[in-house]
Amino acid sequence: MIALTIAGSDSGGGAGIQADIKTFQELEVFGTTAITALTAQNTLGVYDVLDVTPAFLKQQLDAVLADFNVKAIKTGMLFSAELIEVVAKIVGKYKNIPLVVDPVMIAKGGESLLQEQAVEALRTKLLPLTLICTPNIPEAEVLTGMTIHNEKDIEQAARKILGMGVQYVVMKGGHLDGEFSTDTVYWTDGYFTMKTPRVDTKDTHGTGCTFSAAITAQLAKGLSIEDAIIEAKKFIHLAISNPLSIGHGHGHGPTNHFAYKRTLGNCEVIVYES
Repeated sequence: MIALTIAGSDSGGGAGIQADIKTFQELEVFGTTAITALTAQNTLGVYDVLDVTPAFLKQQLDAVLADFNVKAIKTGMLFSAELIEVVAKIVGKYKNIPLVVDPVMIAKGGESLLQEQAVEALRTKLLPLTLICTPNIPEAEVLTGMTIHNEKDIEQAARKILGMGVQYVVMKGGHLDGEFSTDTVYWTDGYFTMKTPRVDTKDTHGTGCTFSAAITAQLAKGLSIEDAIIEAKKFIHLAISNPLSIGHGHGHGPTNHFAYKRTLGNCEVIVYES
């Protein structure tokens, strides 16, 4: 099976294109790529971002989609409105390929990875084409213009994002407090909730990229939407629970992409159906 990731390059290897390819490989899916930007970064921070031209992004996408039988597509860091418009125009021609959008906006260290004018392009151009969107709380706040404090706010934000044309919204609860890391998946007429024990670690760089890549890989393999999301939750929980502890940064180190295969996916996710 083949998947395509459209995202930025992380020279530190923990997030972006690198995290996506590692995740695809661990889940036995062949990864293809279209790079939107280059970053100079490591566990200490992001030092510079160099975006590719819209024309070159189009060439990458055309080259991959003309040759490979891509079964699922995901987006990560898109950086600018112009790049989002290119992605939407091309991906929109392949309505049979499921699209997973991780609305990457801010790096773990706080650096902005999406220009402000690109948010509206994301809302109006790309989200209407999206099968699954995976915002964390800060990203959902930007997309909806809301401030999110509790479960009621989370549901309201999810409904707003569904109203933008998304079919399924995975509201990730990693930024909230509590004994469990709780993600809730919403669609027009239902929802389900996933819980795993919260892990006390600073090694969470690339969690959003990895989680959305795992969903994409499982969709490419033919899993149902619910099963793909639950298996991805297992993948990211194991990646966080088995830290690599590499790099000299005092902030956020990378997750462990080896963990899922090494543990044979042995992880309990508590699922509450609506």
